[in-house]
Amino acid sequence: MSLARPEERGTAAMLTRPRLHELDRQDPLAAVRERFALPEGVLYLDGNSLGPASKAMSGRIGEVVAVEWGGDLIRAWNRRGWFRLPERVGARIAPLLGLASDEVVAADSVSLNLFKLLSALLRRAADRRVVLAERSNFPTDLYIAEGLVGMLRDLASGEGPELRLVGAEEFLGSLGPDVAVATLTQVDFRTGRKRDLRRVTRAARDHGVPVVWDLSHSAGAFALDLRADGVEFAVGCGYKYLNGGPGAPGFLAVVRERQEELRPGLAGWMGHAEPFRFETGYRPGAGMRRFVTGTPPVLSMAALEEGLRVFESLDLGALRRKGEALGDLFIRLVDQRLSGFGVSVASPRRAAARGSQVSLRHGDGFAVMQALIARGVIGDFREPDLLRFGFAPLTVRYVDLWDAVEALRDVLASGEFREERHRRRAAVT
Repeated sequence: MSLARPEERGTAAMLTRPRLHELDRQDPLAAVRERFALPEGVLYLDGNSLGPASKAMSGRIGEVVAVEWGGDLIRAWNRRGWFRLPERVGARIAPLLGLASDEVVAADSVSLNLFKLLSALLRRAADRRVVLAERSNFPTDLYIAEGLVGMLRDLASGEGPELRLVGAEEFLGSLGPDVAVATLTQVDFRTGRKRDLRRVTRAARDHGVPVVWDLSHSAGAFALDLRADGVEFAVGCGYKYLNGGPGAPGFLAVVRERQEELRPGLAGWMGHAEPFRFETGYRPGAGMRRFVTGTPPVLSMAALEEGLRVFESLDLGALRRKGEALGDLFIRLVDQRLSGFGVSVASPRRAAARGSQVSLRHGDGFAVMQALIARGVIGDFREPDLLRFGFAPLTVRYVDLWDAVEALRDVLASGEFREERHRRRAAVT
């Protein structure tokens, strides 16, 4: 049995657990799973929210604490290369994005990095004053844009820039001569819908509009080729598919041709041309260094760097193929096993239009997910009715799909999701 796309093998045959087990046996990425510390008795389908730790992670963090920090103390900034961690970690992310090593830097968070790019591109935009965004963008992106625009309008007594929110189907038609910059999420965090980077970026460029892409649900889930797609500006996070740990630093990408044009509106001493001259005025550092703001969080940076090591020498095409196959097979199993249980597929059925996740709708979605988690099948819930299942290609097995759908079938058939304990809401869903 090959790893060809499921529809190429024919859709008439019923899927079985042995068939999926055979796919695992032939999976070229199967050995990578062994590099992760995954607990027994758990099906982890939430790598799109938080990637698991690698087995080497605790040793690496222990080394940083005991040897680098513990032994070298402040000397480690030079001896251990802490000062260059933003560039060093960024260089490990770059191949996953299809960019050169000097076009990506790891720093701060998605929110702060988006602020840096939006403010820099607004400053560059001359008479254009509109920041264009889709309503379906991840909320933090909208909040950052709203806060930036509101601050500038207050400073200009109401005459500053404007935030324009549009529906996904309205975006291309909203590009125009008044738009200074647009920001979009490539993979919708709710449904997994994936935007065509090349098509949208080219359309925006025809109108003179730069686009800042949020790749938080893309990087590490499938191969990207930003250079070929014409993407010049992007941000993303390190704690999802990049497996950098909770709260891991984000990344910021700017193609080489645009770096010297931009002066970030959030400038800090580590982005100064010569930070240890301690000058009063800001002079931007060369290249991507100008986008580093404060002191790098060394422990978090070391964790992210370790998380990225699992991608070394991987066939990124295999990453994409497996992610698409997992989603396709899961949807087939839902159709095959969950008919009549009030479940519908909310994600695009065409693999090319979907990231590495599938979302299902159910009227009691929150309680259903809590009942699944209680059984050791970990996904998550998004309002108002979405059960999200993330398929990180490095850690999810094909047979996991069968077991997850069977657990979901049992939860729905038994009605156990109606128990009061599954309706109690914690702070994080």
